[in-house]
Amino acid sequence: MLLLKLTLVPAFLYLLALVARYWGPQRAGWMAGLPVVAGPILWLLMREHGPAFAASAALQAIAAIAASELFNLIYARLAARFAWPLTLMFALCGWLLAACVLQSLTLTLPVALLMAVLAVLINSVCLPRPALSGVVAAVNETLGLRMMAAAVLTLLVSLAASHLGARWSGMLAVFPLLAVVMAVATQRAQGVAATQALLRGMLLGRLGFAGFCLALWLLLPLMDGNLAFLLAAATAIGLQLLSRRLLPA
Repeated sequence: MLLLKLTLVPAFLYLLALVARYWGPQRAGWMAGLPVVAGPILWLLMREHGPAFAASAALQAIAAIAASELFNLIYARLAARFAWPLTLMFALCGWLLAACVLQSLTLTLPVALLMAVLAVLINSVCLPRPALSGVVAAVNETLGLRMMAAAVLTLLVSLAASHLGARWSGMLAVFPLLAVVMAVATQRAQGVAATQALLRGMLLGRLGFAGFCLALWLLLPLMDGNLAFLLAAATAIGLQLLSRRLLPA
């Protein structure tokens, strides 16, 4: 499992870099919604702590979409004013604040879904809509470093999630790992407009992710855990393909 975590996320990041290069940052952001990071973490939690623990973490992960969207909103807005280190610091502080607030709430499925839906609706209005006519193709000279950073972050988040309760484990499963690596790289290589397009593209990707976590919450108490994860993955892919119709041409 450790080898899977250290190879899957960097490989997916490489795929996203190709998508951004040939089809634009918005489509790369959309693809980033697939549960490539959260899925292995939640599966590991199930193996180590049982289906009930993983189902509880999956419920928390739905609500945690709100924290990730706050990260995206802060980063997209501040990228136009500051260089990436300061922008990233403020965005991570926003994520941590939102995560702590969510931890203080007693979550039920309706509350978790409401948090996620409200965050996506708010960002659909508040995220900038950049014009991409002048954006150049992505520069991949730092791709190897990005893949290494993604592997290290995946390992750290996974280790932290494995040693915390279900609530923080679910929250960390939705830590904006791909958003951190991709937003910083895009801002450095392509500028503010491409970064904002990337983060806006992640809005549609939330549909597949939420479907994945909801399926886990519903199925884990009813069937074998591995089968539940396979069905949840199929749900995520199906919803992701459905949401593609909403992407601009």
